[in-house]
Amino acid sequence: MSLQIGLRHLNSPASTLLRDLDLQIPAGTVHTLMGPSGCGKSSVLSLVCGTLDPSMQWEGSVTLDGRRIDSLPVQARRVGLLFQDDLLFAHMTVRENLLFAVPAGAQPAREQAVKAALADVEMQDHLHANPARLSGGQRARVALARALLAQPRALLLDEPFSKLDAALRARMRTLVFSLVAERNIPALLVTHDAADVADPAHLSRLGDTHSV
Repeated sequence: MSLQIGLRHLNSPASTLLRDLDLQIPAGTVHTLMGPSGCGKSSVLSLVCGTLDPSMQWEGSVTLDGRRIDSLPVQARRVGLLFQDDLLFAHMTVRENLLFAVPAGAQPAREQAVKAALADVEMQDHLHANPARLSGGQRARVALARALLAQPRALLLDEPFSKLDAALRARMRTLVFSLVAERNIPALLVTHDAADVADPAHLSRLGDTHSV
């Protein structure tokens, strides 16, 4: 399974943000996009997941596992998202937040999937916790579990570590990268921090060669 993004151009109403961007992201790999604010990094993520603002114009293609997905509705693309804000529902417990993401099926299997996901992120003791009572790092781990429970075929990471302190940031970075490799899915990370780069061989600096 691989994610391929080919952009001939990406335009805002005011200017051209990107030209001639070609990304080939193999399964189990985290590819990083870096560049100054406003260069189009987050717009690439929006394009892949299907939430690009209608005012933006682009030409190219997005292919996942050999199938073009750029014309599919958001829910049909099976692309997971992890943001710098955890976006957990405050009125739901951790269990309820995670069940919200689990695909339809037999309830016992869905409950077991939630428990397994929490174990993957070392949060199995917080099944019935109120998210408001969790630390920032704990909430980030729950958000990661929720993103993966939807069984995405690719994962998009929009500065997911930026609000964590240095120690938590390092732990979350290691956890995310290891789960991407374990699930064998392609991932695309947007960041301003060079320490977040999983592999320099999979790094694109948009402000250097792909923007005008």
